[in-house]
Amino acid sequence: MYDCIIVGGGFAGLQAAIQLGRYGHRVKVVDKGYGRSTLCRSYRNLIGWPDGVSGQELRRLGQLQAQRLGVEFVQDEALAAARDGETFEVALYGGGSGGVLKGRTLLIATGIADRYPALPGLEERLGYSVYVCPDCDGYETVGRRTIVMGAGEAGSGMALALKYWCDDLVYVNHERKAIGSAHRGKLEELGIAYVEAEIAEVLGNGSSEEGAFGGVRLTTGETIQGERGFIAFGGNRVHSDWAVSLGIERMENKHIVTDPRTKMTQVPGVWAAGDIGVHAEQSVIAMGEGSQAAIWIHKELLKRGARRHIQG
Repeated sequence: MYDCIIVGGGFAGLQAAIQLGRYGHRVKVVDKGYGRSTLCRSYRNLIGWPDGVSGQELRRLGQLQAQRLGVEFVQDEALAAARDGETFEVALYGGGSGGVLKGRTLLIATGIADRYPALPGLEERLGYSVYVCPDCDGYETVGRRTIVMGAGEAGSGMALALKYWCDDLVYVNHERKAIGSAHRGKLEELGIAYVEAEIAEVLGNGSSEEGAFGGVRLTTGETIQGERGFIAFGGNRVHSDWAVSLGIERMENKHIVTDPRTKMTQVPGVWAAGDIGVHAEQSVIAMGEGSQAAIWIHKELLKRGARRHIQG
Protein backbone atom coordinates (compact mmCIF):
# COMPACT_ATOMS: atom_id res chain seq x y z
CA MET A 1 0.00 0.00 0.00
CA TYR A 2 1.44 3.35 -1.07
CA ASP A 3 0.71 6.67 0.56
CA CYS A 4 0.33 8.19 -2.89
CA ILE A 5 0.18 6.89 -6.44
CA ILE A 6 1.26 9.46 -9.00
CA VAL A 7 0.18 8.73 -12.56
CA GLY A 8 2.42 10.70 -14.92
CA GLY A 9 6.16 11.26 -14.78
CA GLY A 10 6.36 14.68 -16.37
CA PHE A 11 7.20 17.91 -14.59
CA ALA A 12 4.10 17.99 -12.36
CA GLY A 13 4.39 14.35 -11.37
CA LEU A 14 8.12 14.50 -10.72
CA GLN A 15 7.94 17.67 -8.63
CA ALA A 16 5.15 16.14 -6.55
CA ALA A 17 7.17 12.95 -6.15
CA ILE A 18 10.20 14.87 -4.90
CA GLN A 19 8.13 16.85 -2.40
CA LEU A 20 6.32 13.76 -1.12
CA GLY A 21 9.60 11.88 -0.95
CA ARG A 22 11.02 14.60 1.25
CA TYR A 23 8.04 14.13 3.55
CA GLY A 24 9.05 10.49 3.83
CA HIS A 25 5.92 9.07 2.24
CA ARG A 26 5.74 5.84 0.26
CA VAL A 27 5.21 6.96 -3.33
CA LYS A 28 4.84 5.12 -6.62
CA VAL A 29 5.08 6.95 -9.96
CA VAL A 30 3.56 5.39 -13.06
CA ASP A 31 5.46 6.82 -16.03
CA LYS A 32 5.20 5.69 -19.64
CA GLY A 33 8.60 7.26 -20.34
CA TYR A 34 7.55 9.96 -22.78
CA GLY A 35 5.17 12.87 -22.97
CA ARG A 36 4.78 16.46 -24.05
CA SER A 37 7.91 17.53 -22.18
CA THR A 38 10.07 15.03 -24.07
CA LEU A 39 9.25 16.83 -27.33
CA CYS A 40 11.06 19.96 -26.18
CA ARG A 41 14.78 19.66 -26.79
CA SER A 42 15.56 23.02 -25.22
CA TYR A 43 13.60 24.88 -22.53
CA ARG A 44 15.09 28.38 -22.54
CA ASN A 45 12.64 30.14 -20.23
CA LEU A 46 13.49 28.29 -17.01
CA ILE A 47 15.47 29.97 -14.24
CA GLY A 48 19.05 28.75 -14.11
CA TRP A 49 19.15 27.40 -17.69
CA PRO A 50 19.87 30.45 -19.91
CA ASP A 51 21.27 28.25 -22.69
CA GLY A 52 18.40 25.81 -22.49
CA VAL A 53 17.87 22.31 -21.14
CA SER A 54 15.96 19.47 -22.76
CA GLY A 55 12.77 18.09 -21.32
CA GLN A 56 14.27 14.62 -21.44
CA GLU A 57 17.23 15.74 -19.32
CA LEU A 58 14.99 17.46 -16.78
CA ARG A 59 12.89 14.32 -16.50
CA ARG A 60 16.01 12.18 -16.08
CA LEU A 61 17.39 14.42 -13.34
CA GLY A 62 14.00 14.66 -11.63
CA GLN A 63 13.57 10.91 -11.54
CA LEU A 64 17.04 10.41 -10.09
CA GLN A 65 16.33 13.05 -7.44
CA ALA A 66 13.05 11.37 -6.50
CA GLN A 67 14.61 7.90 -6.40
CA ARG A 68 17.24 9.16 -3.95
CA LEU A 69 14.31 9.96 -1.66
CA GLY A 70 12.90 6.45 -1.92
CA VAL A 71 10.26 7.14 -4.57
CA GLU A 72 9.53 4.10 -6.75
CA PHE A 73 8.89 4.19 -10.51
CA VAL A 74 7.25 1.78 -12.91
CA GLN A 75 7.28 2.31 -16.68
CA ASP A 76 3.68 1.71 -17.64
CA GLU A 77 0.37 3.45 -18.31
CA ALA A 78 -2.80 3.62 -16.26
CA LEU A 79 -5.69 1.67 -17.72
CA ALA A 80 -8.34 2.54 -15.13
CA ALA A 81 -8.79 3.71 -11.56
CA ALA A 82 -11.29 2.78 -8.88
CA ARG A 83 -12.07 3.74 -5.31
CA ASP A 84 -12.16 1.09 -2.60
CA GLY A 85 -13.31 2.72 0.61
CA GLU A 86 -10.61 5.22 1.59
CA THR A 87 -8.05 3.80 -0.83
CA PHE A 88 -7.59 3.75 -4.59
CA GLU A 89 -6.65 1.11 -7.10
CA VAL A 90 -4.92 1.85 -10.41
CA ALA A 91 -4.87 -0.87 -13.06
CA LEU A 92 -1.86 -0.82 -15.38
CA TYR A 93 -1.70 -1.62 -19.09
CA GLY A 94 1.47 -3.66 -18.89
CA GLY A 95 0.54 -5.44 -15.70
CA GLY A 96 3.59 -4.23 -13.78
CA SER A 97 3.56 -4.58 -9.97
CA GLY A 98 0.97 -7.32 -10.22
CA GLY A 99 -1.25 -5.34 -12.55
CA VAL A 100 -2.87 -3.19 -9.86
CA LEU A 101 -1.40 -0.53 -7.57
CA LYS A 102 -3.07 0.43 -4.29
CA GLY A 103 -2.69 3.79 -2.60
CA ARG A 104 -4.24 6.03 0.03
CA THR A 105 -4.21 9.05 -2.29
CA LEU A 106 -3.96 9.59 -6.03
CA LEU A 107 -2.39 12.35 -8.11
CA ILE A 108 -3.35 12.59 -11.77
CA ALA A 109 -0.54 14.19 -13.78
CA THR A 110 -0.95 12.55 -17.18
CA GLY A 111 -0.89 15.77 -19.18
CA ILE A 112 -1.85 16.23 -22.81
CA ALA A 113 -0.48 15.31 -26.23
CA ASP A 114 -0.18 17.77 -29.11
CA ARG A 115 -1.89 16.71 -32.31
CA TYR A 116 0.16 17.04 -35.46
CA PRO A 117 0.46 15.09 -38.73
CA ALA A 118 3.33 12.72 -39.47
CA LEU A 119 5.12 15.09 -41.82
CA PRO A 120 8.56 13.95 -42.99
CA GLY A 121 11.22 16.05 -41.27
CA LEU A 122 8.98 17.42 -38.51
CA GLU A 123 9.75 15.19 -35.52
CA GLU A 124 13.51 15.72 -35.67
CA ARG A 125 13.04 19.51 -35.55
CA LEU A 126 10.42 19.73 -32.82
CA GLY A 127 11.82 21.54 -29.82
CA TYR A 128 14.93 22.67 -31.69
CA SER A 129 13.62 25.10 -34.29
CA VAL A 130 9.93 24.15 -34.54
CA TYR A 131 7.82 24.96 -31.48
CA VAL A 132 4.33 24.53 -30.04
CA CYS A 133 4.03 27.27 -27.40
CA PRO A 134 4.27 31.00 -28.24
CA ASP A 135 4.61 31.98 -24.58
CA CYS A 136 7.61 29.65 -24.23
CA ASP A 137 9.33 30.18 -27.56
CA GLY A 138 7.84 33.19 -29.32
CA TYR A 139 11.06 34.98 -28.37
CA GLU A 140 12.98 32.65 -30.71
CA THR A 141 11.21 34.12 -33.75
CA VAL A 142 12.40 37.70 -33.29
CA GLY A 143 14.13 38.78 -36.51
CA ARG A 144 13.58 35.38 -38.13
CA ARG A 145 11.17 34.38 -40.89
CA THR A 146 8.69 32.03 -39.28
CA ILE A 147 6.28 29.53 -40.79
CA VAL A 148 3.20 28.41 -38.88
CA MET A 149 2.10 24.92 -39.92
CA GLY A 150 -1.44 24.30 -38.80
CA ALA A 151 -5.13 23.80 -39.40
CA GLY A 152 -7.93 26.33 -39.61
CA GLU A 153 -8.27 28.89 -36.85
CA ALA A 154 -5.90 27.02 -34.53
CA GLY A 155 -3.14 27.91 -36.97
CA SER A 156 -4.33 31.42 -37.76
CA GLY A 157 -4.67 32.13 -34.05
CA MET A 158 -1.07 31.03 -33.55
CA ALA A 159 0.11 33.25 -36.39
CA LEU A 160 -1.73 36.24 -34.95
CA ALA A 161 -0.21 35.61 -31.52
CA LEU A 162 3.30 35.39 -32.98
CA LYS A 163 2.95 38.76 -34.71
CA TYR A 164 3.96 40.34 -31.38
CA TRP A 165 7.48 38.94 -31.85
CA CYS A 166 7.83 38.32 -35.56
CA ASP A 167 7.39 40.68 -38.50
CA ASP A 168 7.87 38.07 -41.25
CA LEU A 169 5.21 35.37 -40.88
CA VAL A 170 3.68 32.77 -43.18
CA TYR A 171 0.72 30.61 -42.21
CA VAL A 172 0.37 27.35 -44.14
CA ASN A 173 -3.10 25.88 -43.57
CA HIS A 174 -2.02 22.28 -44.15
CA GLU A 175 -5.40 20.70 -43.45
CA ARG A 176 -7.27 23.41 -45.40
CA LYS A 177 -9.80 23.84 -42.63
CA ALA A 178 -12.08 26.86 -42.82
CA ILE A 179 -11.03 30.19 -41.35
CA GLY A 180 -13.62 32.80 -40.41
CA SER A 181 -13.68 36.21 -42.04
CA ALA A 182 -12.48 37.89 -38.84
CA HIS A 183 -9.27 35.83 -38.77
CA ARG A 184 -8.75 36.16 -42.53
CA GLY A 185 -9.16 39.91 -42.29
CA LYS A 186 -6.73 40.17 -39.38
CA LEU A 187 -4.08 38.10 -41.17
CA GLU A 188 -4.32 40.44 -44.15
CA GLU A 189 -4.32 43.55 -41.98
CA LEU A 190 -1.14 42.46 -40.17
CA GLY A 191 0.66 41.40 -43.34
CA ILE A 192 0.78 37.69 -42.49
CA ALA A 193 1.08 35.64 -45.67
CA TYR A 194 -1.57 32.93 -45.99
CA VAL A 195 -1.12 29.70 -47.95
CA GLU A 196 -3.79 27.01 -48.16
CA ALA A 197 -1.91 23.90 -49.26
CA GLU A 198 -0.69 20.56 -47.97
CA ILE A 199 2.87 20.25 -46.72
CA ALA A 200 4.87 17.38 -48.20
CA GLU A 201 8.03 17.82 -46.12
CA VAL A 202 9.59 19.93 -43.40
CA LEU A 203 13.05 20.97 -44.55
CA GLY A 204 16.43 21.59 -42.96
CA ASN A 205 18.59 24.56 -43.86
CA GLY A 206 21.60 22.64 -45.17
CA SER A 207 23.72 23.28 -42.08
CA SER A 208 25.13 20.71 -39.68
CA GLU A 209 23.19 22.25 -36.78
CA GLU A 210 20.99 19.63 -35.13
CA GLY A 211 17.29 20.19 -35.71
CA ALA A 212 17.78 23.23 -37.95
CA PHE A 213 14.70 24.44 -39.84
CA GLY A 214 14.82 25.74 -43.39
CA GLY A 215 11.20 25.83 -44.47
CA VAL A 216 8.60 23.55 -46.01
CA ARG A 217 8.00 21.89 -49.36
CA LEU A 218 4.37 21.76 -50.46
CA THR A 219 2.72 18.92 -52.36
CA THR A 220 2.58 21.31 -55.33
CA GLY A 221 6.38 21.27 -55.40
CA GLU A 222 6.67 24.86 -54.17
CA THR A 223 9.18 25.56 -51.40
CA ILE A 224 8.62 28.20 -48.73
CA GLN A 225 11.77 29.19 -46.90
CA GLY A 226 11.85 29.98 -43.21
CA GLU A 227 14.14 30.10 -40.18
CA ARG A 228 11.75 29.02 -37.43
CA GLY A 229 8.52 27.06 -37.36
CA PHE A 230 5.46 26.62 -35.15
CA ILE A 231 2.76 23.96 -35.25
CA ALA A 232 -0.88 24.58 -34.33
CA PHE A 233 -3.31 21.91 -35.50
CA GLY A 234 -5.74 21.99 -32.57
CA GLY A 235 -7.49 18.96 -31.15
CA ASN A 236 -4.81 18.11 -28.58
CA ARG A 237 -5.52 14.93 -26.63
CA VAL A 238 -6.13 15.30 -22.90
CA HIS A 239 -5.15 12.12 -21.04
CA SER A 240 -7.97 11.98 -18.50
CA ASP A 241 -10.34 9.30 -19.82
CA TRP A 242 -8.77 6.55 -17.71
CA ALA A 243 -9.78 8.38 -14.51
CA VAL A 244 -13.41 9.15 -15.41
CA SER A 245 -14.66 6.18 -13.39
CA LEU A 246 -13.59 8.00 -10.22
CA GLY A 247 -16.28 10.62 -10.81
CA ILE A 248 -13.90 13.54 -11.35
CA GLU A 249 -15.31 16.74 -12.81
CA ARG A 250 -13.99 17.66 -16.26
CA MET A 251 -14.39 20.59 -18.62
CA GLU A 252 -15.88 20.01 -22.09
CA ASN A 253 -12.31 19.72 -23.40
CA LYS A 254 -11.60 16.96 -20.84
CA HIS A 255 -9.28 19.03 -18.63
CA ILE A 256 -9.80 18.23 -14.95
CA VAL A 257 -11.30 20.81 -12.59
CA THR A 258 -9.46 21.29 -9.29
CA ASP A 259 -9.55 23.55 -6.27
CA PRO A 260 -7.19 26.45 -7.09
CA ARG A 261 -5.64 26.39 -3.61
CA THR A 262 -5.12 22.67 -3.08
CA LYS A 263 -5.28 21.16 -6.61
CA MET A 264 -7.64 18.52 -5.24
CA THR A 265 -10.53 17.43 -7.43
CA GLN A 266 -14.06 17.30 -6.06
CA VAL A 267 -13.36 13.63 -5.28
CA PRO A 268 -11.72 13.41 -1.82
CA GLY A 269 -8.25 11.92 -2.01
CA VAL A 270 -7.76 12.64 -5.72
CA TRP A 271 -5.60 15.51 -6.95
CA ALA A 272 -4.65 16.71 -10.44
CA ALA A 273 -1.68 18.84 -11.48
CA GLY A 274 0.02 20.04 -14.63
CA ASP A 275 -1.38 20.31 -18.15
CA ILE A 276 -4.19 17.88 -17.30
CA GLY A 277 -5.74 20.70 -15.27
CA VAL A 278 -7.03 24.11 -16.27
CA HIS A 279 -4.02 26.40 -16.50
CA ALA A 280 -1.59 28.10 -18.89
CA GLU A 281 0.19 24.86 -19.87
CA GLN A 282 3.64 26.07 -18.83
CA SER A 283 6.42 23.83 -17.54
CA VAL A 284 7.13 26.00 -14.50
CA ILE A 285 3.43 26.13 -13.62
CA ALA A 286 3.22 22.34 -13.90
CA MET A 287 6.13 22.05 -11.47
CA GLY A 288 4.50 24.49 -9.09
CA GLU A 289 1.19 22.67 -9.21
CA GLY A 290 2.94 19.38 -8.54
CA SER A 291 4.52 20.80 -5.40
CA GLN A 292 1.27 22.50 -4.41
CA ALA A 293 -0.67 19.25 -4.73
CA ALA A 294 1.98 17.35 -2.77
CA ILE A 295 1.73 19.74 0.17
CA TRP A 296 -2.01 19.17 0.43
CA ILE A 297 -1.66 15.44 -0.11
CA HIS A 298 0.72 15.45 2.87
CA LYS A 299 -1.82 17.34 4.97
CA GLU A 300 -4.47 14.75 4.10
CA LEU A 301 -2.14 11.87 4.94
CA LEU A 302 -1.37 13.44 8.31
CA LYS A 303 -5.09 13.52 9.08
CA ARG A 304 -5.13 9.79 8.42
CA GLY A 305 -2.27 9.18 10.82
CA ALA A 306 0.49 8.66 8.26
CA ARG A 307 4.04 8.33 9.55
CA ARG A 308 7.25 9.12 7.73
CA HIS A 309 9.11 6.16 6.30
CA ILE A 310 12.58 7.68 6.54
CA GLN A 311 14.80 7.55 9.58
CA GLY A 312 17.00 10.43 10.70
